[in-house]
Amino acid sequence: MARYSVMIFERNGNDLPPEIVEQHMALAGRIEEQGGKVVAGMALEDNSTATSIRGDLITDGPFIETKEMIAGIFIIEARDLDHAIALAKMTPILDGGVEVRPLIDFAVVEKS
Repeated sequence: MARYSVMIFERNGNDLPPEIVEQHMALAGRIEEQGGKVVAGMALEDNSTATSIRGDLITDGPFIETKEMIAGIFIIEARDLDHAIALAKMTPILDGGVEVRPLIDFAVVEKS
């Protein structure tokens, strides 16, 4: 199975209602029920915590200014892009969307 990143975009990612958070917690199980697998996932802190580096210039804030913030990212295994899109569509979103991208390579660099 191929691996895909699913980036979660929300307008206010740190203020999600409890029912949306619960749906995120159940997502891995729902994806497995559909023949996929969540390999990794993590939420990101608010845009106000970002630091951007452009050459020698270091600035506070995200690299790209948008109305939405990248609220999190997870890596899934899916049969193909169509399957990955179907799985990613199950991601609970309040006011934003998701972006799916095939991964060229995947390696875990941190050992437990």
